[in-house]
Amino acid sequence: MEYENQYRDVPEAKYECLLFDVDDTLYPLNSGLSKACATNILDFMVQRLGIEENKVSEINQVLYKNYGTSMAGLLAVGYKFDYDDYHSNVHGRLPYENLKPDPVLRNLLQSLPIRKVVFSNGDQVHVNKVLKKLGLEDCFEMVITFETLNPTSTETPVVHNHPSGSEFPDTPIVCKPFENAFERAFKLANIDPKKTLFFDDSTRNIQTGKRMGLHTVLVGSSHRTNDADYALDCIHNMREALPELWEEANKRSESVMHHSGDIAIETTVQA
Repeated sequence: MEYENQYRDVPEAKYECLLFDVDDTLYPLNSGLSKACATNILDFMVQRLGIEENKVSEINQVLYKNYGTSMAGLLAVGYKFDYDDYHSNVHGRLPYENLKPDPVLRNLLQSLPIRKVVFSNGDQVHVNKVLKKLGLEDCFEMVITFETLNPTSTETPVVHNHPSGSEFPDTPIVCKPFENAFERAFKLANIDPKKTLFFDDSTRNIQTGKRMGLHTVLVGSSHRTNDADYALDCIHNMREALPELWEEANKRSESVMHHSGDIAIETTVQA
């Protein structure tokens, strides 16, 4: 029948997935969670790892610069600790009460008929708590967390490379900003990076994301870096900065409705 091929005329989507970081991306930096997290990391280094208090800040800065996360850096240079204990100390005491439901962001996300996936270095308890506080727990098809990237199983751990030119050792965990974290996320969520928009507040994560083929959106700044295709002061500015997302969704919806109408008419006539 003539209408059998009509759906081939529906315009192909430029983006099939929106990939979101969580901390300082889905909520603003001034919420106070990042500042509290940084303090908790230093406390953990002193109280749990026995590092001298007058040295922790400098050590943490060096490790964060080279590994992207303090946890990855501490493990790389030989400190041993339980992952759950680390997360409990670093995230367990955060001022989650500062986060409020965000109906604006919820409406933006729900207005887009595109797959949405969370991609965070945070642990599952922390990420789930943040999403629930923001009222976004049902807005994502999949939530990728530390546990997802680092499953406790019999499989051989994946060890990623540190930044080129660095003399620091590898870390035993998988996390952003390293490429194998992105590779694992793509595989887990069945993501085509060439058809995915990646939202993150970290310029290093954006840099890796761009290198991996993602379209990139730097959140928390109005100034684009070389690797950021877009820059948003706030995640609420999605519609203004990326109107093509809604325009494309509307065109596809109208096209599908048009072809559906044609099919209905043809069926009625044949009957």
